Amino acid sequence: MTAEVIAVGTELLLGDILNTNAQYLARELAKLGINVYYQTVVGDNRARLLEAYKAAFSRADIVIATGGLGPTEDDLTKETAAEFFGLELELHEPSWEKIQGLFYSMHSNMTLTNKKQAMMPKGCTVLVNDNGTAPGCCVERDGKLLFLLPGPPNECIPMYENTVIPILKPRSGAVFVSKTLKICGIGESTAEEMLKDLIDTQENPTIAPYAKTSEVWFRITASGSNEEGARAAMAPCLSEMRRRFGVNIYGEDDDTLEGVVVKALLDKGLTIAFAESCTGGALTSKLVSCPGVSAALLEGAVTYSNEAKMRRLGVKAETLRKFGAVSPQTAAEMAKGIADTSGADIGVSATGIAGPDGGTDEKPVGLVYLGFCIKGDVSAVELHLTGNRAKVRTRAVVTALDTLRRALAKI
Repeated sequence: MTAEVIAVGTELLLGDILNTNAQYLARELAKLGINVYYQTVVGDNRARLLEAYKAAFSRADIVIATGGLGPTEDDLTKETAAEFFGLELELHEPSWEKIQGLFYSMHSNMTLTNKKQAMMPKGCTVLVNDNGTAPGCCVERDGKLLFLLPGPPNECIPMYENTVIPILKPRSGAVFVSKTLKICGIGESTAEEMLKDLIDTQENPTIAPYAKTSEVWFRITASGSNEEGARAAMAPCLSEMRRRFGVNIYGEDDDTLEGVVVKALLDKGLTIAFAESCTGGALTSKLVSCPGVSAALLEGAVTYSNEAKMRRLGVKAETLRKFGAVSPQTAAEMAKGIADTSGADIGVSATGIAGPDGGTDEKPVGLVYLGFCIKGDVSAVELHLTGNRAKVRTRAVVTALDTLRRALAKI
């Protein structure tokens, strides 16, 4: 089966909000073995939406439209769908009662325009919305399906998982399982070249690469008559990929690099502190996002100026004068300084030139030094990073965490 996703909303066309629903739906449909070959974004316009429906059903078995189910006049997704199928809209009493109950429970005034949300195409299957006022619906015609889902992701995603998957899964004809391997320390082109023979001959499972900032993810998907068979088909490929990439694989599926680092710190009973200059606290923030990190993270200091580096971390004035703030010597002293003053087992530092200004021939934009003091053993790493200011900082953070991950594995 094939599917097309139609995201409805002028605010999407204007770039005011990101089209995260399409990204989510395409990824989740792939898990069911349903290919998405087209995605459409259309504004709140009846004629253009009608054309979008016509085009989508000319090339797909399943169409999922998100957005435009609200109570205002420019919410036209459902009304245009009814027109496309030649169906009348009729009041769905259970939905109307639920909408009234929601407003009553919130002690909020309700207008009659909200009744519009309970008007459904005649004969459709109503999809319950447990997180908002707009119910969705499913219309089937000539073996093809149209799903209308609300736009807010906190409503769209639960509705898809709770009501759409049970309708689609029995029709997929096979069971699909996926596994994502996450890799650091190897560029996208190098990583793909390492798997070229597997990718060129892939059938079942399939391998799909995804480039992230300083990371590469590979999603492996296999099919079978049941889950056990699909996992068996996937196993040899996974084993070979793990063999080829080795320590460069930092995690799988929902693992995050910072989560892997925090787990290693907790497992080994180690504490850590950060001294950041060009990363501006981003390293510390990454770890703070992980539950349970309070047992390992002691503190983070943003020592941006030379004065702060000397006062807070004990970096020598002579070091700064002779080598500069962006140097391996300063990075090393920053790491040792934060470890010593905080009492942490590990001190990590970052100092560099994120740009767009401040670079020289000797020290160009993108030059970053990371410092590590691990149980008294001090070292520094030199990086030459590309991209704008945000990307340089992000890549510095990812590399620092990955370097730390590899070091922790040896302790």
